[in-house]
Amino acid sequence: MKYAVLGAGAMGLRYGVLLQEAGFDVDFVEIWQPQIDKIREQNGVFVSRDHKNKHLVPVNIYSPEEYTGDPDVWVVFTKQMQLADALKRTAHAFKPSQYVVSPMNGMGHIDKLNQYFDKQNLIGATALIGTVLNGPGDVDFIGAKGAGSMNMANETEKPDKMTKKIQDEFTQANLNPNLTTNFMGTLMAKVIFNSVVNTLCTMFEIQMGEFIQSPVAEKLSRQLIDEAFDVCERAGITLLNTREEEWESVQFVSSVSNPLHYPSMYQDMSKGRNTEVDYINGYIYDLGLKYHYEAKTHDFLRNLVHLAEFSRDFDVEALEKKVQALELSK
Repeated sequence: MKYAVLGAGAMGLRYGVLLQEAGFDVDFVEIWQPQIDKIREQNGVFVSRDHKNKHLVPVNIYSPEEYTGDPDVWVVFTKQMQLADALKRTAHAFKPSQYVVSPMNGMGHIDKLNQYFDKQNLIGATALIGTVLNGPGDVDFIGAKGAGSMNMANETEKPDKMTKKIQDEFTQANLNPNLTTNFMGTLMAKVIFNSVVNTLCTMFEIQMGEFIQSPVAEKLSRQLIDEAFDVCERAGITLLNTREEEWESVQFVSSVSNPLHYPSMYQDMSKGRNTEVDYINGYIYDLGLKYHYEAKTHDFLRNLVHLAEFSRDFDVEALEKKVQALELSK
């Protein structure tokens, strides 16, 4: 089949390049102009694996307004806060027959995708696959070849032939997809994982392998996992994992699959971009409020991340001038 990746950042490039290397036709549609310009300038994207074997991979990349292709499947990988604009700009290329797979981090994207794609054609997905965008046109796949896995589920929870064909082709691309019939449970399992690893690694600027070696990693993880499970139970969401299995997943991915990985939230914070914490820890807290439950640790972490964003952007020079002006006025 033909694929189009909407959002050619770190993960979008990884999925698209792996599908392309497996023999499938792939287009990339990107909303960040420096990424488009750099890839066109160098006639492709530089790909490394664990910081080694850097090589150029030719790709076809377009802005949404330029794109006139007709893919069978869209793979959507924008940031949550960019999605509405990206979909609006690309809407001219959407057709009723097309399917969409969206392994984005966090929650909030499904309602937006439903405005353009039929529920039967919408496949929610999650990815335990580490990737870093070093800069425009330069991506680093974290983990050995074939490392990582993903879960996927139709929004209707009734897999059809097309869904199974997508699963088969993702398997050929070494994405290790597991098809489930539990839509919300599939998506929320990853949100909970990210609410632990992404947020804590970001706050303390550490890799996943460093986090899991801490003597307090288990206590912190279990506290966040328990709160999130309490929320989901009240919301009637049956998760793919038990609480114990969720902790084991945090352990395994952090220590075995991606110990050298800085999560995407850290990558955003370190590059001066706003994070998706409102769609991860914030989503868990807000969902809990609907069922009269406060996931206070998740809310506390969300606010800490926002404080870090504020301190990063704070204009010290402007504050000093304001203080000086106040002193002179006395």
